Amino acid sequence: MTAPEAGRGIGGGGYGAEETTTFGFPRDTFRILHVSTGNVCRSPITERLTRHFVAERLGVLGGGLIVESAGTWGHEGASMESHAETVLAEFGADTSGFVGRELLDEHVIMADLVLTATRDHRAQVISMGHSAGLRTFTLKEFTRLVRAIDPTTLPPLEDGVVARARALVRAAAALRGWLLAPTAEADEVYDPYGAPLTFFRSIGDEIRDALDPVVTALTGVPARA
Repeated sequence: MTAPEAGRGIGGGGYGAEETTTFGFPRDTFRILHVSTGNVCRSPITERLTRHFVAERLGVLGGGLIVESAGTWGHEGASMESHAETVLAEFGADTSGFVGRELLDEHVIMADLVLTATRDHRAQVISMGHSAGLRTFTLKEFTRLVRAIDPTTLPPLEDGVVARARALVRAAAALRGWLLAPTAEADEVYDPYGAPLTFFRSIGDEIRDALDPVVTALTGVPARA
C-alpha cells in the first residue's frame, strides 16, 4: 500500500473547478485563517508574519490572498499583547490596526485554509462543522505536510497564488494520514500569554520557522538568504 500522490484523492469541500466555493463565495480569493485562544498573542503573530513574508517574496500582499485571525475565546476588540507587537516589529512586520476577534461560524465558512496553534484549537474548529476537516490543520502539522509535497506538482505562480494555494491544501489533506507527528507536542505552538519577552521571542521564532516553508510553497519563492 502506498501513499496517495500529492494533490490527489481529495474532492468536494469547495476545491473543484467551479467558479464559486461550496458556500457560494467567489473563487478569486483564498482566505487563510489563523486560530489561537485569545487572538492576542499567537494568532496575531502568525497572521502578521504570514502577510509580511508573502509581501517580502512577491513584493506585495495581493493576488487574492487574504490573511486573518480569530480566537476560540477571542478577546473581541482587544489589541494584541505588547510583547507580540515587539516580536513582530523585530521581524519588520506591520502591527498597526489589529483588533482581536472571537471565532465565529462565518470565519470558518469563509476560510479556505485554517491553521491553528494547537490540536485542541484544530478540534474546536472542526467541531463547528462547515466541512472544515479537510482544510483545518495545526500550523506545524501543515508545515510537515507541505515539506513532503513536490513543488513541481503545484500550479506555477503565473496561474495565480489562489490556484497554487488551493492545490497546496488538496495535496496536504491527501497526505495527512501518511505523515504523522513524531510526538503529540510536535504539532503544538504553546501559549506565551503572560510570559516574559524572551519566551515571546522563542514562540516568534517557532512560528517563523513553521511559516517559512508554507509561504515558500504558496508563492514559489524561497526566503531571501
